[in-house]
Amino acid sequence: MSSLVDKIKAKATGKSSEPQQPQQQQQNEPSFGILPHPAKTNDPRDLEPPQPGGGLNSKPEFEAFHARDPHVPSPQVLNNLPPAKSREELRARAQELNQD
Repeated sequence: MSSLVDKIKAKATGKSSEPQQPQQQQQNEPSFGILPHPAKTNDPRDLEPPQPGGGLNSKPEFEAFHARDPHVPSPQVLNNLPPAKSREELRARAQELNQD
């Protein structure tokens, strides 16, 4: 009967004479946490480091998003251009080039 009273007292006070196996197991288990994602944007290319020899993709200044405004020639260049060719002239030139 005294063991029953001891068990009730131990549960009420949180003290126990037995070794605490579950608590030791919890200390040995790995713990996981949530870490922030390193991406600043939703573009997966942002996480890749620049690759040497990667061609135009390795230089960000060559990307389409960094393009400048369209080129507008000066009036001097515009005045020196020959007149535009008609469709018939262009078709004749295309046939001439495709024969070879």
